[in-house]
Amino acid sequence: MVTGTLRRLLRGSTIASSASADGSTAAGATAESEPTPGTGRVADESLDICLLSYRSNPYSGGQGVYVKYLSRALTARGHSVDVISGKPYPELDDDVGLVKLPGENIVDELDRLGQFEPAYLGDPLALYEWLSALTGGFPDPYAFGRRVVDYFEEQEPSYDVVHDNQSLCHGLNTLRERGHPVVATVHHPITVDREADLAAADSWGERLLIRRWYRFLRMQREVVQELPHILTVSESARHRTVADFGADPESVRVVYNGIDTELFEPRERTHDRPRVMTTVSADVPLKGTRHLLEAFATVRGDVDAELVVVGEFDEGGDCARLVSKLGIEEAIETHSEISYERMIELYGTADVAVVPSLYEGFGLPAGEALACGVPVVATTGGALPEVVGDAGVLVEPGEPDALAEGIRELLTDEQRRQRLGEQGRERIVEEFDWDRAARETVRTYRNAIETQSQEG
Repeated sequence: MVTGTLRRLLRGSTIASSASADGSTAAGATAESEPTPGTGRVADESLDICLLSYRSNPYSGGQGVYVKYLSRALTARGHSVDVISGKPYPELDDDVGLVKLPGENIVDELDRLGQFEPAYLGDPLALYEWLSALTGGFPDPYAFGRRVVDYFEEQEPSYDVVHDNQSLCHGLNTLRERGHPVVATVHHPITVDREADLAAADSWGERLLIRRWYRFLRMQREVVQELPHILTVSESARHRTVADFGADPESVRVVYNGIDTELFEPRERTHDRPRVMTTVSADVPLKGTRHLLEAFATVRGDVDAELVVVGEFDEGGDCARLVSKLGIEEAIETHSEISYERMIELYGTADVAVVPSLYEGFGLPAGEALACGVPVVATTGGALPEVVGDAGVLVEPGEPDALAEGIRELLTDEQRRQRLGEQGRERIVEEFDWDRAARETVRTYRNAIETQSQEG
C-alpha cells in the first residue's frame, strides 16, 4: 500500500503548483494563505486524510457514493486520501489509497448459521460478529471500530485528520484520546429508519426483532454526543442529529453532497410510451415504495404508463405481493445491479422520476434525476425539499393519492415537464458541487486539527 504521505511527496503539492505567475489560483483552489490559529498550518497546506467507511458499496446506498466522490474531490484539491473500509469495499480512483479491513459481513448472508467457521473460536471479534448477526443484530459498526483501532496500533499511521463515514463507533473516541483529530459525517440518524420499521411491523415479535437489530444506535448516540466536529449533508439531517442523537448544535455543520453532473446529464429521450422511473431499496419501509406502487396503479387508470424500477423487490416480500394484488406486473420493468451508464440510459427513457421516501437525509436519486433533466415528483420527507427546491413537484410523504396526482399532472403536461427538467438540471449544476463540498469539508478538518492541538 502506498500511504497518503508518500503519494503526496511523490507528486508534490497540487494546490501549490496550481498558482499562476500573477499569484492567482486555479479554479476551485483556495486562495487562503493565513496560518490557521493554533496549528501553525497555512490554510492551503495539503493534508493527509483518512476516510473511515464501514460499508462502502457505491451501488447500494449513499455512503459508498459519498466515499468515492469526496475522496476524488479532496485529491483533486491536492490532498492525499486513504480510505479504510470494511466489506463491501468501495470503488475508488487510482490516486486514492484503500486499506481493506477484514470482516465477516455475515448480515448479507441468508444462511447465517451456515457461515460459522471453526477459526471463529480463536478470533473473539469474528465470533462476536457471527453470534450477533445470527441472533438478529447488526455488528458491523462496532466491529469495524475495533478493527480500525487495531490497525492504528499496528501501523501507527500519521494522518492529519480522521474522517468517519457514519460508523459512529466507539473506536472514534479511542482515536481522539490518542491524539488523532476526528470528524464524523451523519447522513441521517438511523433512528429514522427504526421508527419507520417499527411503524410497519405487524406483530410484537417483529417489533422485538427490529429493536434487536437497531441496538447499535445506543453506541452511535453516545459517540455523537462526545464528538466536537460533525458534518451532516442537509439541514434536515442536522436537525435530526441534534434531536435524536443529542448532538451539541454548535458541533454540527451542514455540507451538502455533490452530484456528478458530467456523468449524470440529459440524454435524448428514446422511448415513446409514458414512463415513470424510481429507485428502490428492497422492501425498506422508509423508502415509501408501497405508496408509489399504489399511486402508480391509480395513474394507470388514466395513462397507459410503465414503471421502471432500478433495484428489485424482495421475493415474496410486501412490495412483490402488492404488485400482484394491484395487477400491475406487466407494467413494471425492474433492473438490478446495473452500472451508472445503464442507469443514465434508463433516465433517458423516463418522463418523470419519483422519490416516494418517507425521509431522506439528502436524496441522491432526486439529485441524479434532476441532473439528467428528468422532472421529479418527490415527497417533503427530510431533505428532499432542500435538493428539489422549486424544480419539481413536492407532496406529503405517505400519501399515495398525492403522489398519483403529481405524477399524472406531469405525464399529461409536456411543456411543464420540459420546463422543470431544464430548471432541475440548472439547479443541480449550480448548487450541488463536489469541489465545493470538499472545500467546506476541509475547513472542518482544519477546525478539528486546531481543537485537537488545543486539547493536547
